[in-house]
Amino acid sequence: MYRAVTRQIEVTVEPNFLPERSSVDKGQYFWSYTIVITNTGAETVQLRTRHWVITDATGRKQEVRGEGVVGEQPVLAPGERFEYTSGVPLPTASGFMAGRYQMVSASGERFEIDVPTFSLDSPDNRRVLN
Repeated sequence: MYRAVTRQIEVTVEPNFLPERSSVDKGQYFWSYTIVITNTGAETVQLRTRHWVITDATGRKQEVRGEGVVGEQPVLAPGERFEYTSGVPLPTASGFMAGRYQMVSASGERFEIDVPTFSLDSPDNRRVLN
């Protein structure tokens, strides 16, 4: 599991390779990832936007920006958490994702929080150790 904490907002990520949605022969690899966002602070916050940088094993980057996550802009009161699962395809057997969420506090302050960089690895990825 991967974890980051920014301004008392904790984000954890658990990636999972999905062989049933992947095809090694076609160069298609698919992962799901479950994210839990927990407000450990004292102020209510809302997730407004997301920004992802997805990098495959060849170094090719793709940026994704959008409103909310999985069609929602969750509001988290102190102590509350929001969990969702999404997915990502890659043309290579490994890669990684990094991201940020733009949040807004109950007082109207906008700020960004980190999503921890997480690795996407398939069992077909042959590691070379030097």
